[in-house]
Amino acid sequence: MRQRLDWSDLRLVLAIGRGGSLSAAARALGLDHSTVHRRIGQVEDRLGVRLFERLRSGYVPTAAGEEAVAIAARVEEEVLALELKLAGEDLRPSGAVRVATSDAILAALLTPLVAELRRVHPGIVLEVGTTSLAVDLARREADVAVRVTNEPPEHLIGRRLGTIAGAAYGAPAYLDGLAEGLRAGGTDPAAYDWIGFDESLGHIGTARWMRAAVPAERIAYRADTVLGMADAARLGIGIAALPDALGDRVPGLRRLDPSPIPRAETGFWLLTHPGLRHVARVKAVFEFLALRLREELAEA
Repeated sequence: MRQRLDWSDLRLVLAIGRGGSLSAAARALGLDHSTVHRRIGQVEDRLGVRLFERLRSGYVPTAAGEEAVAIAARVEEEVLALELKLAGEDLRPSGAVRVATSDAILAALLTPLVAELRRVHPGIVLEVGTTSLAVDLARREADVAVRVTNEPPEHLIGRRLGTIAGAAYGAPAYLDGLAEGLRAGGTDPAAYDWIGFDESLGHIGTARWMRAAVPAERIAYRADTVLGMADAARLGIGIAALPDALGDRVPGLRRLDPSPIPRAETGFWLLTHPGLRHVARVKAVFEFLALRLREELAEA
């Protein structure tokens, strides 16, 4: 008699179908490539049917595979809906709360509040993940997201706590070593060496401005984290476009005034999934961060 598929098998099939390769599925599931390769072979052997064609371009679902991926996606929706429903019945302000944000927000605003949160809610443990990519709160990749955006996802609920703008920062030694006319700050981007954005951060508004306004030969260094850019500027490699909430808090950096970067304010949002708004630990973290982050932004 054939063994039945379990949820882990369906998650595997779904991850390969979504990612199109074993490597992408392995990253999504937190497994190694060889494990994913072995397990999908076992699943196909159990079913007696090939689910994916192995092509140079990746794994492409067969007709049976397309049906399996579709069913797995529906099962995932049901499982996530059940998790949200059961989580909503948790009335204890304790346990882990996953927060998604960027490295800059974590360093400048969130980390300084952790000790205070622990005093107010000692039973809650924050698990913070930093990524420049959007996380899916509906799939419980995080419980709360702290994001800088003017267009928060419509399926989430949240509060706009204020705004964050970008500004140019450099080390005093670097700025003082510039030509006399630039020492007080200048608005010509071509007059400076710049710390550039890595391609992974290319979607940021300031990165798009830099591509259009800063000559390529004036990019002295690139980094894939905003904290890395701030550190490079602090060491005098060039100037960096940083969120003012971070740049104003980094010792050894000075804001350029007037700035070569056009001032543009972006909304600062605290977001969660509607299904989590009554979960005690999530609600406690959300309300605490809403109050304290609003205060921190007002003081900046």
